[in-house]
Amino acid sequence: MARADAKTAVLADGLRYKSKVSGSPFAATTSFGAATMSCFMCGKHRARSLMGTRKVLGKSQAVCSPSCKALDEALENAAN
Repeated sequence: MARADAKTAVLADGLRYKSKVSGSPFAATTSFGAATMSCFMCGKHRARSLMGTRKVLGKSQAVCSPSCKALDEALENAAN
């Protein structure tokens, strides 16, 4: 299978994109409770207030609370 041609090029100054916004969409906030973390189970970024901890492989990990599926449904219902 042939590889698709790159749509970007490295410029002389080392930058690859001319119009890309700098920074991360998961920038740190000033409030600890408003910060996001990724769920260990589903990988989605959620506010820390929507997460709980669960022992996985002997370590406490941040996971969606009460479960990933239930939280998705609750957020979907709240949006509608």
